[in-house]
Amino acid sequence: MADEGAIDDAYRRAEALVRDTDRDRWLASLFIPADKRRHVLALVAFSGEVARIRDVIREPMPGEIRLQWWRDVLTGDARGDVQGHPVAAALLDTIRRFLLPKKPLVDLIDARTFDLYDDPMPSLLDLEGYAGETVSALFQAAAMILCEGEDPRAADASGHAGVAWAMTGLMRALPIHARRGQVFIPEDILKRHGASPAMIRDAGAGSDKADQPVRAALAEMREHTRHHRDRALRAVVTADPRARPAYVALGLVEPYLKSLERTPPFGAIADIPGFLKPWHLWRTAQQLRST
Repeated sequence: MADEGAIDDAYRRAEALVRDTDRDRWLASLFIPADKRRHVLALVAFSGEVARIRDVIREPMPGEIRLQWWRDVLTGDARGDVQGHPVAAALLDTIRRFLLPKKPLVDLIDARTFDLYDDPMPSLLDLEGYAGETVSALFQAAAMILCEGEDPRAADASGHAGVAWAMTGLMRALPIHARRGQVFIPEDILKRHGASPAMIRDAGAGSDKADQPVRAALAEMREHTRHHRDRALRAVVTADPRARPAYVALGLVEPYLKSLERTPPFGAIADIPGFLKPWHLWRTAQQLRST
């Protein structure tokens, strides 16, 4: 086990990584009690490291190798100096301190295998499952940390929150994914509106033929996202009150959806003015606190 000084440095570096690469989740973490914040950020940093693998590889095999390294980190089979990797060190320390189950984190890694290939997302049900394993698991683990490893009674809230957050992010990233041939908008939704994965890939290459069908498919996606966001917020009321700060990030979902409504599907990344983000998060934190 690393000494406390090294662990503290690992947590600081993990937090800096989140602050620099996932500003929204970092801002949301400011509403988490200070003594738990670095542990939640260790989870977010781990998720980010796994999610970014597709961004730094050109072929699937190197990505598979990197994913396997993270599996080995969790199972204790990793080669090399795991404690020398700040995110891995902070993650393992967080798991140990709060007795977090490792299986959901291994499942998260497994689900990210989909990112390495260019197969289209088959259905809405498949997308919800993917979101559950990649994002809902993080909400649930954060809730467990806030409840000191006890059952936060938050599985329903975490499930819906993860789907809402993931769908929002995937719609925002549509221009990036389309340019590299990835299609996360489910095929069954695209088909309902006369669109197809090929149309999205063509649009990523500059074609404008997919504009109206894809806009209709994205409108349906926003409806599903709002449905999950609303169900998550209702379910938070039944969770342990200590867990509620884990869901403050949901305050950004609706503003992002409104921005997506105004932004061409394959244009700039839909965004919210930076100065408004803390306000949306603060308002959500107040609402959760008063329920």
